[in-house]
Formats: sequence, C-alpha cells, structure tokens
Amino acid sequence: MSGHFYFEIQADDTQRAVSFYGTLFGWQFDKVEGLPLEYWRIDTGGTGGGLLQRPAQTPPTEYGTNAFVCSFEVDDFDETAQHVARLGGQVALPKFAVPGRCWQGYCLDTEGNTFGIFQVDEAAG
Repeated sequence: MSGHFYFEIQADDTQRAVSFYGTLFGWQFDKVEGLPLEYWRIDTGGTGGGLLQRPAQTPPTEYGTNAFVCSFEVDDFDETAQHVARLGGQVALPKFAVPGRCWQGYCLDTEGNTFGIFQVDEAAG
C-alpha cells in the first residue's frame, strides 16, 4: 500500500474557499477545465489536493456524508487560529495539548468544513 494520499475540500463558494486557503496556508490553485463540476487542483508544496463545488447541499440519505478531517502543521498555533478568524473562519475546538507531541485544535473554514491545525511541541502537556 502506498503512503501517498490526496485530499479534497468541498465548497459552496469555490472562490471564497480558494481565497481562504490560499491566504491562510499559501497554497496555489489551478482550475481544471472540462470536468462535470467546478474543480481546482491544490498545490500545497507537498501533498496534493483538490477543491470542488459541493455536489449537493444535503446529500441523499443513501449516500450519507461522513468526514475525513485533515490536520495541517503550522509554526504558531495561536497566530494561525487568529488568522483563521480574520479570514472569516472560526475556531471550533480551541487549542489543547496532545502530551509530548503537539498543540492541536479544530477550525471551520468559510464553507463550514472542519479542519485541524497543530503545532509540534514535545513539551506540550
């Protein structure tokens, strides 16, 4: 099994989401033409990802939506959390210690999606 992965972010307003993540993390976005939905490739400088127009506001019951939450390493948790709020997102679960590993927390983007941020700190606790 490969250790590679690809993530996708769904958005109601793709331009707003591109602006949010581009400003927050410095990611680059390239619009992909010729697909049956609006789709952007994300260049994070590492792991690849995509951003797409949310296919349905409320998914049909038989296709219930589950979440796979990605957490992103940041240099300064508090500064990043403040930046999230300035960009129109919000901190959903404030910073907490993962003893001996990091400071972790969860945020909501401008589209209501959950994502995590963490700051490595072996002294956390």
